[in-house]
Amino acid sequence: MVVRSAGRSTDWAAGRSAARDSPAPGHTVRQSRLATGISLRELARRIGVSAATVHAIETGKTELAVSRLRDIADALHTTPARLLDTSPDGSSFDDGSSGAAPDRPARREPPHLTPTPGPPRPRRAAAGQPGTEPAGDRGDWRSFGPLPLDPVLAAAITSFVRTGYHGATMRSIARLAGISVPGVYHHYASKQELLVITLDLTMDDLTWRLLAASREGTDGLARVRLMVEALALFHTHRWELAFIGASEMRSLEPVNRRRIAAQRNHVQHLLDDAIDQAIADGAVHTPSPRHAGRAIATMCTSLPQWFHLGGPATPERIASEYAQFAVGLLARPPAEPARSG
Repeated sequence: MVVRSAGRSTDWAAGRSAARDSPAPGHTVRQSRLATGISLRELARRIGVSAATVHAIETGKTELAVSRLRDIADALHTTPARLLDTSPDGSSFDDGSSGAAPDRPARREPPHLTPTPGPPRPRRAAAGQPGTEPAGDRGDWRSFGPLPLDPVLAAAITSFVRTGYHGATMRSIARLAGISVPGVYHHYASKQELLVITLDLTMDDLTWRLLAASREGTDGLARVRLMVEALALFHTHRWELAFIGASEMRSLEPVNRRRIAAQRNHVQHLLDDAIDQAIADGAVHTPSPRHAGRAIATMCTSLPQWFHLGGPATPERIASEYAQFAVGLLARPPAEPARSG
């Protein structure tokens, strides 16, 4: 199967649909690559083709196979659907404040990755059931201070954001941390361990905030509003962790992927539970609460793809707006059936 330019059909993932009357997807591939800060040769290396092939794809001189589209999407930390969105306004990348694409993670310095004094943290044992720890001792869930990271872990997170997991090496992490490669291996057995610890840190920080926000709600809809606020605040203030969580699940070894996936499902179930309570309270009228819950969660998890700290919108403003969006989605009364004639 191939993805063709305007006027022809496309077939991928969920099935067949008509292609929009728009430029070939190669143009969007090029825009995405430039916005991510990846060179043409680097993209070619990541997807296992020649630089000439990538150039031909971007200039529309060769057809784009669905399997290759998916490979390109993975390499650019995006989705096939976004690469097929060839609208000229750049809405796949920016916050709507201008026609220009904002800086992507490869061009931003993670603001909270300040190493703490002392040696690297000890290796972490496998986490237990997620979200069972008390949230009351952590402080204000709306407050985001620097993360307690050792220099190696801070360097690993920065490297994963800049180049992706597969683009980072223990040598590049050591160089960024300012220590020797043997020094890194003395504290961390592998790059995979660094990724697992990063994702454990991500889910731990997100889950306690979500639980604390939920406890403040006096009814189901209030819980939903507060939990969406917590999700949006996390995915803007902690965009570097959220970005890695969204883009590097595929890089986990199977046993680690299953465990982290269970923690991610637990977060979704917490939101679903609040929605169920809102339905029981009579405040929600959606016929598809599970679909609505996933739409709300996806709305928040996509924030690192476009939100820019220091831009025109603050995390607090985005969180407030997203909470309103979620309530509007859930509380909207069912549409009346269309009348014939």
